Amino acid sequence: MSDIIEATDNFVLQLFKDKLPSTFIYHNYTHSKRVYKSINEIIEHSQINVKDATILRLAALLHDTGYTVKRKGHEIESAKIANEFLTSQNVEKDIIEGVEKCILATEFKNTTPKNKLEEIIRDADSSHLGKDYFEEASEFLRQEYISQNVHNYTPKEWRNENIKMFIEEHKFYTDYALKKWQPVKEDNLADLMKDRRKSKEKLSRERTKAKLKAKYKNESPDRGIQTFYRVALRNHIKLSDIADTKANIMLSVNAIIISLVLSNLISKLDNNNYLIIPTAIFVLFSAITMILAVIATRPNVTRGEFTKEDVENKSVNLAFFGNFHKMELDQYEWAIDEMLKDRDYMYNSLTKDLYFLGKVLDRKYRILRLTYTIFVAGTIISLISFAIFFYWKG
Repeated sequence: MSDIIEATDNFVLQLFKDKLPSTFIYHNYTHSKRVYKSINEIIEHSQINVKDATILRLAALLHDTGYTVKRKGHEIESAKIANEFLTSQNVEKDIIEGVEKCILATEFKNTTPKNKLEEIIRDADSSHLGKDYFEEASEFLRQEYISQNVHNYTPKEWRNENIKMFIEEHKFYTDYALKKWQPVKEDNLADLMKDRRKSKEKLSRERTKAKLKAKYKNESPDRGIQTFYRVALRNHIKLSDIADTKANIMLSVNAIIISLVLSNLISKLDNNNYLIIPTAIFVLFSAITMILAVIATRPNVTRGEFTKEDVENKSVNLAFFGNFHKMELDQYEWAIDEMLKDRDYMYNSLTKDLYFLGKVLDRKYRILRLTYTIFVAGTIISLISFAIFFYWKG
């Protein structure tokens, strides 16, 4: 009988190698050999005669050969392949019939074992549920379903399917399986349920965290206050940059005007005395414009010092460099620590910073408005004066 077992093993290996698609990463030769090994475990610890043992070993090797033909109903195809092969090997008819019945019994969802041999093959076929490699085998089966478009189970869905199958659909029949594999199966089930519980707890924590975050975001006054100060300070800084840019434009334009006047008109005034007054008016207004532009951007630095009493009385604004630039680092760090301890003092400093930034902006924009007004007025007056004196000369 060992010869027919060896021949069957070689036949199954070659059949899977030639005809089984590569997407079968669970139902393949490795799985068949695992079932064959589990069959031998039961046989060694049970009272089974040689003939029945041969039937079981042949069924274990041949039970999934039908996957080379189709997935659904593969048990029937496996029985046909087993019949054809064993007949070609001149195996006894009753052994072939026994192998076919055992193969058909592996369809555990719709059948119930009718005898001891069918119970053994059923236990061996599902022995991975009671083995240490269950997690690995289970993941291979999930990936096989995905690759063959049978069902795209997520890890969570697959875990729930396994728990359902463990509890409601599967059972071991033989004494050996109940003694050796059932305890491991229960451990595997406990691990699955533990994973599910951890997943639920993690999801619950994430939901709670999201709710608290949303609640904090919507209800926390500090967030609104911080947003206000951030936006206001950013707007003030942008406006200050715009003012400096406008002043720089005035400086550049009038510097060019004065350069052109000095290089072109001054040399001609000796012979054209009537141009002296219009030129003087033009240069005067340009000079006034430049002076005002400089005044608008001229920095105003304060004394840069504070006392301990100033910090304790909350009268110094530590957010503005002009109030601390002459202080030592350790004194400034102490003052900042004191300010951060007091929420009201911190917000009060930011408020003062905003206020004085606004005062600086007010001064800049008032001077800039005057600068542009004088520049426009000077340009108009200069043009009119040039026109008048040209007319008078003519």
